[in-house]
Amino acid sequence: MDLKLPPIDYAALAPILVLFGASCLGILVEAILPRARRHLAQLVLGLLAVVGALVAVVLNAHDRLVTAGSAVAIDGPTLFLQGAILVLGGMGLLLIGERSVQRGGEFVAHAAVTVGSPEDQRQAADEGGATEVYPLTLFAISGMLLFVAANDLLTMFIALEVFSLPLYLLCALARRRRLLSQEAALKYFLLGSYASAFFLFGMALVYGFTVGAGGTTSGGGVDFGTIRTAVTDSDASEVLLFAGLALLSIGLLFKIAAAPFHVWTPDVYQGAPTPITGFMAACTKVAAFGGLLRVLHVAFSGASWDFTPVLGGIAVLTMLVGAILAVTQTDIKRLLAYSSVANAGYLLVGALAISKDGLSSTMFYLVAYGFTVLAAFGVVTLVRDADGEATHLSRWAGLGRRSPLLAGLFTFLLLAFAGIPLTSGFTSKFAVFGAALDAGQSWLVIAGVLTSMILAFPYLRVVVMMWLSEPGESTPTVSLPGGLTTTALAIGVLATLVLGVAPAPLLDLANGAAEFVR
Repeated sequence: MDLKLPPIDYAALAPILVLFGASCLGILVEAILPRARRHLAQLVLGLLAVVGALVAVVLNAHDRLVTAGSAVAIDGPTLFLQGAILVLGGMGLLLIGERSVQRGGEFVAHAAVTVGSPEDQRQAADEGGATEVYPLTLFAISGMLLFVAANDLLTMFIALEVFSLPLYLLCALARRRRLLSQEAALKYFLLGSYASAFFLFGMALVYGFTVGAGGTTSGGGVDFGTIRTAVTDSDASEVLLFAGLALLSIGLLFKIAAAPFHVWTPDVYQGAPTPITGFMAACTKVAAFGGLLRVLHVAFSGASWDFTPVLGGIAVLTMLVGAILAVTQTDIKRLLAYSSVANAGYLLVGALAISKDGLSSTMFYLVAYGFTVLAAFGVVTLVRDADGEATHLSRWAGLGRRSPLLAGLFTFLLLAFAGIPLTSGFTSKFAVFGAALDAGQSWLVIAGVLTSMILAFPYLRVVVMMWLSEPGESTPTVSLPGGLTTTALAIGVLATLVLGVAPAPLLDLANGAAEFVR
């Protein structure tokens, strides 16, 4: 049988290919180079790969095409989200690069280990670190780039597994807090496997619906154009359609940490090494929402009247769960985890405004939140003592008096999370709520405003604790080191300020990119 391969535009796929090639090269580096030289080589390779892929995205800025049959779509949202993932992924690599040997559940600086016993310091200097973290991170980023570009359910599923499997491993890389880290990774793996199974079953049901409606398949999976045509023009049974969409949504809602599929989030955020937690909080959310936006706005846009009330209810539940449970937390990483859950609800508000404004505001929110949350976890990596990171809130009491600069930066980031004006948090919330109002979703906006008021309390409680409480004996004194973490922190704080004071350039860029290839 003569098989004819579909035409492939390799230039359009260059960002994905660059990252995938660098990932494979990183594996060879692990096998060839001596342990002491791997850290620098892997870090340089990772940063160069991210920069090269970002250049390829910029060169493809005007492409609007579907390639590899109908499996991959290169359009405005794809390029915008790929650029966001690469920039945030580069920041994540900076946080990871500062810490190449794990102590206390996080990576400790390879170049200058200043905490722990002398034996730990000597071992850190000798080992060169857990450098397998770099190719795993690059594999995850390459999967995310493909996920936001997937125009076919089978391609989307493959991309989902490509970026999920490395994340499961990355969560288990802590050494001193090994049991907590491995427990987090196991929970993430098991629940993620169930979510992937739901996605796969949903894909099978949607396949049955489109074939029953007289559609065709491409590459073994159902492409979004076929689904859209079947949804719009077909009188076939809607049972398969809505059952399939429900199962697909479960798989995607798990990745964005929407309630009630969020239960993995606090445990994984707490147990994973903090640089990995920041990377996941920023990049995974961008990738997952990129896939969800394409599914809702392209494949199932004809059924928006049917799924909007259900997903809207999930958005309200997500905002409530995230806001209320954040109030009860005593660990800073768990607090940020429930903050991530609440922000997933706010992003859903924008995503359910099936319009250009809804799409552009959601993409802007993803970028703004990504910078802020990476900077926040960068601060968490610096607040540490001889026992490792000081994540319990009681250890942050009086931090403003011991380390005023770091406490001031973290205060600014918390105000951004709370949506205070002149920060990116206010601008992004205003954008998604405005798009939802224009789309007639006022009930979602009311829920969003009320939960934002509740969520402000745990943020302000931390601010009060840092500045108005007396420092205790266990309160660490922290200074900003001149290193990779400080660079990532500076980028995140500066972006949070600029996107709050002058958001117009990024808003215009997002608005210009908010059009899918159909």
